[in-house]
Amino acid sequence: MNLSAPTMVVFLISLAIAVLGLLAGLGILSIIPISAFWLMTIGYVVLAAGTLMKGI
Repeated sequence: MNLSAPTMVVFLISLAIAVLGLLAGLGILSIIPISAFWLMTIGYVVLAAGTLMKGI
């Protein structure tokens, strides 16, 4: 399995999702209906997918 660097778009999307999770975890964004844990997990999965799949 060859790993490749994720594109800048994938990195920024995962970073934005992770920041939303962090803000939800700190209680700043309480209007998001999903827990902070799942937001951070989704951000990590997006980043991992960008690393594992070439061209994404």
